[in-house]
Amino acid sequence: MTIKDTYKTVAQMCKGELFKDKNSKFYGYTFPVNSEKDIKLHLDTLKKEHHSARHWCYAYQLGYGNNLKYRVNDDGEPSNSAGQPIYGQIQAFNLTNVLIVVIRYYGGVKLGVGGLINAYRTGAKLALENALIIEKTINKNFKLKFEYKNMSKVMRILKDYDVEIANRILNENCLLEISVRKSNASKIFRLFSQFYGVQIIEL
Repeated sequence: MTIKDTYKTVAQMCKGELFKDKNSKFYGYTFPVNSEKDIKLHLDTLKKEHHSARHWCYAYQLGYGNNLKYRVNDDGEPSNSAGQPIYGQIQAFNLTNVLIVVIRYYGGVKLGVGGLINAYRTGAKLALENALIIEKTINKNFKLKFEYKNMSKVMRILKDYDVEIANRILNENCLLEISVRKSNASKIFRLFSQFYGVQIIEL
């Protein structure tokens, strides 16, 4: 069975084209995020930047596989008229670890629920169409402990399997934190478990 160990997200913050309907203006933004802390930071920044806007509606999705987590927020618009259409675009583009915010400047004319759904969906879509979408690998992290004399053998295995070193402390006793693509994780764990003089710990 093939292990799915990649996901799609946006490379960086991106602003979409302006969408207008009956004098209301909608600006869409996308952000790559890894935590709810990241999300709060981006929302706070946008609220300061667009302090005279009426609504800051958003949706985000974090994680992958069975650990997906998402949230939608209508921010005062009628229920399911903003956050859900934005989230629909995250699903349509098959993304995760992403936040989309659509900011509305009210133009004095009500759009109705149908008009709002279309406006927020379009704002999100325009932001995603401007964004650079990239594929990233899902990794597992391990800690390796070994004596310096084993360094060259350890490094050869890491190089052969294209393993990323996230952190290193090198002296008489060496400590490496490694990030391994999920599909290779059990193989790497097995290799180092059988390697006399190297201790591998899953983080």
